[in-house]
Amino acid sequence: MKNNIFKFVFFLLISSTMMANVTLPNIFGDNMVLQRNSEVKIWGWANPKEEIKLVSSWNNQEYKVVANNQAQWELHIKTPEAGGPFTISIKGYNEVILKNILIGEVWVCAGQSNMEMSASWGIDNGEEETKNATNSNIRFFTVPKLTATTPQNNLSGNWVESTPETMKYFSAIGYFFAKRLREDLKNVPIGLISSNWGGTPAEIWMPEEVVQNDTVLLENAKKLNEQEYGPRQPGRAYNAMIYPIVGFKIAGTLWYQGESNVGSLVYDKTLSALITSWRKVWNDEFPFYFVQIAPYKTGSNNFSNVTVRNSQRKILKEVPKTGMVLTSDISDTIDIHPKNKKSVGIRLANLALTETYRVNSNLVNGPLFKEIKIDKNKVLVSFDYAEGLYFKNKISNQFEVAGADAIFYPAEASIKNNEVILVSKKVSNPVKVRFAWGNTIQSDLFNKANLPASCFITE
Repeated sequence: MKNNIFKFVFFLLISSTMMANVTLPNIFGDNMVLQRNSEVKIWGWANPKEEIKLVSSWNNQEYKVVANNQAQWELHIKTPEAGGPFTISIKGYNEVILKNILIGEVWVCAGQSNMEMSASWGIDNGEEETKNATNSNIRFFTVPKLTATTPQNNLSGNWVESTPETMKYFSAIGYFFAKRLREDLKNVPIGLISSNWGGTPAEIWMPEEVVQNDTVLLENAKKLNEQEYGPRQPGRAYNAMIYPIVGFKIAGTLWYQGESNVGSLVYDKTLSALITSWRKVWNDEFPFYFVQIAPYKTGSNNFSNVTVRNSQRKILKEVPKTGMVLTSDISDTIDIHPKNKKSVGIRLANLALTETYRVNSNLVNGPLFKEIKIDKNKVLVSFDYAEGLYFKNKISNQFEVAGADAIFYPAEASIKNNEVILVSKKVSNPVKVRFAWGNTIQSDLFNKANLPASCFITE
């Protein structure tokens, strides 16, 4: 009898491997959003040589492919203008039907705790926002925290509609970004993939070899100490939390990270390498918009936080299709998790609406340092996005100048023709300027959009 049971189980095992079910990574599922007006890749597994037929309900077109000898298949299908809900049928020996699919705009929300932070953590007006979060045109996919030493081909998780229950535990910045986007993109559905881990440095979010093959990045990564919140080894979160979704067509990435790299003198090189590596594996120059970390008291080094913020500013010139929003005016220098997440999401959305979607012509950037001109003992500082430049308190004490000795002294600042003019009695031949140069200094220079200027130091 035992022998017969063994044979039967063995037969079941053999027959199930002979007729392997068509399966998909979890990023493809009911309730998902696919990027509109594009060619999207859908992939999965099946028996080698098994023919796969896919039919999309928006045009009833049939796509065919044969699984390769690695039991993998992929198809590229065309998506229409925004709409839905639709279904997709995928048939091999079995049939998988994906339901309630929307076609719209898909964004990845990634980084550390400020991007992860949800209404459940306690954000401004959180209860009210949560109550009103029912919106079937906003969809969420949360990537679980996982590490791996090699790139993985799947991750757990599923797409859900925005409801008070799901929104409460999803990235608040992501949710407010989607909500604002929908105001100007009219009724385009928004899909958000949240892949975050509080307390993590940027190095864990990019391929390990990118760090290993760059002496500057490698030296810097060696300074990362082990800590209890999460991994510090390069590539570990990338392998398990980013790589499995690489190829899923996205409109762009939102990034809020940097607090765990405070103290780094090369953060601009680190984040630039991350952006470049993601675009390379996706084979897509998608926009990458990030949040400048907030002024915050960090240890005993008065410049460890401001140095990272300045590095973030420099990335804008170094890497194309990037954008940065500032938070110094809506942050709290004693709380590393500022509670005003709505304004951050809205600022990111305004950036995307202007730069990516071209439906918004408003001023969406704070003043960004452009150049200095020296006229005897005076320095003229010019900015991009400088329309309507003003000091919050009529005068500013946040500018400093230095001579050839590189010792900085406070400067008197005035504004004329949207430029800042600096003089200091202690520096008769100025050569360098810095602004808001301190860990906890919240910028006092704004433009007509009431957006703050970034800190900076001239090279």
